[in-house]
This record gives sequence, structure tokens and C-alpha cells, in this order.
Amino acid sequence: QVQLVEFGGGLVQAGGSLRLSCAASGGTFSTTIIGWFRQTPGKEREFVAAIDGYSHTTQILNFVKGRFTISKDRIKDIVYLQMNSLKPEDTAMYYCAARKLTTGFSTFAREYEYWGQGTQVTVSS
Repeated sequence: QVQLVEFGGGLVQAGGSLRLSCAASGGTFSTTIIGWFRQTPGKEREFVAAIDGYSHTTQILNFVKGRFTISKDRIKDIVYLQMNSLKPEDTAMYYCAARKLTTGFSTFAREYEYWGQGTQVTVSS
């Protein structure tokens, strides 16, 4: 059973940066697609970015393209979401999730099998 844990959230002023990390226990990211989603109260989880844990090919939401970058450290087996030029509308709970590599990329939260508990990102104006 793969367990995911996110860390790195916090409070930052608009224009600032944060780096979120996602680590796995009970498995390896090299056989999964790892996605980052975010959710605000009353709304569905929104896809932000994903990375192929083997090839490191990435997919990223247009709204954050150019500001956010997803990457993976091959040695540490940690997936990062680097968030720059943060805006108040980026405030949300951020989750990492994983699905089997063979199933390909997906932007739908329901298609991810494993989820972390989330880390809160708050951007003040």
C-alpha cells in the first residue's frame, strides 16, 4: 500500500514562492504518475500538474504554466511542485496523488488511487 505525504505548505505574500514536496512510502514513484491537485472549500479538486515518475515527462495546468514547475528527484524519489509568483487565488489545500504509470496521464482526481493528506498554501495579498 503506497502512502503519500506532502510537506512545504505555508503562508506567503503575493509574489512569493513555495516549494511543495511529496514523498512515498511502501512504493516507488518510478512506476507511477504523480499529480498535484488543489482544493478550496466548496469546490472540487482541481488538477495542477503531473509527472511521469519514470520518464519525467510533465503535464501542467495552463493557468499556472510559467509560474509552477513539477519535477522529481531521481535519487531521493521525491516529487516537487515549485510555485513562483504566487497569487491570492492560489490559496488552497494542495494534495499529491499517484496512479499506475501504465494508465497514463489524467487530470481527473477520481482516476488517482493514492492520496496524501494535503498541505495548506495561503497567499496573502
